[in-house]
Parts: sequence; structure tokens; C-alpha cells
Amino acid sequence: MRPDTPADHTTEAERLLRTAGQYPEDREPLLLRAAAHLELAGERERATSLYDDLLAGEPVNPLLIRSLKAANLWEYGHEAEARAIIDGVRRARPQEPAPWEIVAETLESHDELEAAEAAFSEAAGLLVPPGEEVSYALQSLLSGRHRVRRMLALPHDAHDDLADRLHTAEVPLDELHDPKRLWALGSSDPAELRAEITRLRSELGSYRTALSRPFPVAVLHWPEPELDELLAAYPELEAEYPTYTAHLTDIEASLRELAQSGTPNLGIVPATVPSYEAFAASESSTPANPALLPQYATTLAARGRATPWPPARGAECWCGSGRAYGGCHGA
Repeated sequence: MRPDTPADHTTEAERLLRTAGQYPEDREPLLLRAAAHLELAGERERATSLYDDLLAGEPVNPLLIRSLKAANLWEYGHEAEARAIIDGVRRARPQEPAPWEIVAETLESHDELEAAEAAFSEAAGLLVPPGEEVSYALQSLLSGRHRVRRMLALPHDAHDDLADRLHTAEVPLDELHDPKRLWALGSSDPAELRAEITRLRSELGSYRTALSRPFPVAVLHWPEPELDELLAAYPELEAEYPTYTAHLTDIEASLRELAQSGTPNLGIVPATVPSYEAFAASESSTPANPALLPQYATTLAARGRATPWPPARGAECWCGSGRAYGGCHGA
């Protein structure tokens, strides 16, 4: 179950901090996830302390951490410091979309629309490859840019057209990003308009969470030798994994269903029996308990072990067959 209340988020943050102590090699993604939960719990000072702790070392993604710290600082009254950090991130010209999007959405959420549009546009010019496949993270960045430009009543340009083409939902981007869409539908109630803006901001928040936290919704993949060993040791799990072929089919079907429901940032995590047994012991449970499997997947993903799904065009299939994804499970 996903955390829902501030107390739930605090509890999850504490669990992630304990896990970081057990797996120091995965400390950075675990602390980032813990900081996100602390923000959602309203413990923003503690979240800032975690960001500072990471930045004091040699983090893999310093610009991502700085942008998250700036967004958090601004939310509890440290606007000047947040602005200074944002300026520094923009000058550093990140080569990944996440820091740009966090910076731009932070400016947008505080009604700095012109500055947000400038950050989005700078990122699009730097990162969007002309004529090449656009990753999910870049699609999200282009959608955010489209949204801000729509709010500023700016005319479409090439990047806006690209965002439109990549958008597959039923509601077109122009309608989705129209701040006055309820008026266009015939509403004359300001309360409804405010509710719509609140809904859009909530949607933006979920997009930002999915993008900025390296924590995909992940599905377990047991390589065939590992699955054989697992079922030999714990036959109670045969109902979950009747055959290896069925296991692979279920992975692809589950991920496609999640994608069709709009779930972003999907991934696959490789499982091993020793790792699973160690996890079960840390949870004071038996590996034969099937309820432990999704928790194991979540913990592996939080440790940064997930591989994004679907694979890039031309890449090998996630199943390990050695064939291209498009000619294997992606067919």
C-alpha cells in the first residue's frame, strides 16, 4: 500500500533510511526517496538535511539534488536561497531533463511563468534531439513547456508541435493546458475554475514526483536459473510462477497494462534468491510469503536497480534472450 498520511510518509522515510544503512552502495537513491517522503510529511527541514548530507559527499547526480533542494526550500520560506540554487543549476546546463523540469516547475508553481518558460525552452534546445526518438523524461519536459507557453498565450513553435504529436491521451494538450478550459465548456462558476487549476497542479505534482525521484514502478524478473532455485526452495510460490515462460509473459502484460492506465516511469528489477532471502530476513518474514514479493521489488527499485521499460528502440529485450525487444517480447 502506498503511503497516504503524513505519518505514513514519515514511517516510509524511516524505513528507507534504515535500508540505506544496510546498503551503503545504494545510499543516494534511497536518501532521495526518503527526502521525498519527508517533504510529503511536511518535514521539510529534515528533507533539506538529507539533501545537504548527499551534497557533502560526491553524489552521482548533484544537479538533481540541488534542484530538489531548491524546490523544497522555496516551499517553507527560503525563497532567496532557492533562487540562488536555481540560477546555479541553470548555469551548469544539466545534460539530463530532470533538474531542468524541477527548476522550471518550481518557478511555475510560484507564478514565475516567464522564467519557467525560459528554463523549459533552454532545456528543450539543449536536450531534445532533432529527428530522433524522444524519451519519456523529455516528453514530460516538452509537455511542461507546452503548458507554460499556453498559460502565457504564446503561439505554437516546433517544440510545441512535437509535444502535441507525442501526446497520446484523449484530451489534446491545448485543451488540457488551457487555464480557462472550464469557461470554454460553458462554466460561469469561479469555484469550478479554481478546482480545475487545483486539479492541474495536482497532476503536475504527480508528474514531477515520477520524473524527479529515481524510483520507477517496478516488476520483478527472475532469470530462469534463479526462478528454478526459488521454486525448489519455496514451492509455496509456484502459484505465483507456474512456469518460466508464463513469468515472462506476465511481466510484459503487467507493464503494458500499467502503461495503458497512464502509470509513468516503469521498470524491471532483476531478482536473485540470496538477495530475496536477505530481504525476507530483514523484514522478519519467510521468503515463502508471496506478499513479500512486491515489497522486494519496491526496495530493489528504491536502491536504483531497475531497468527502464520499454527498452529503447533497437535495444536487447529485457528477458535476456539476446534478441531485440521489438522482435521478442515487444512484438
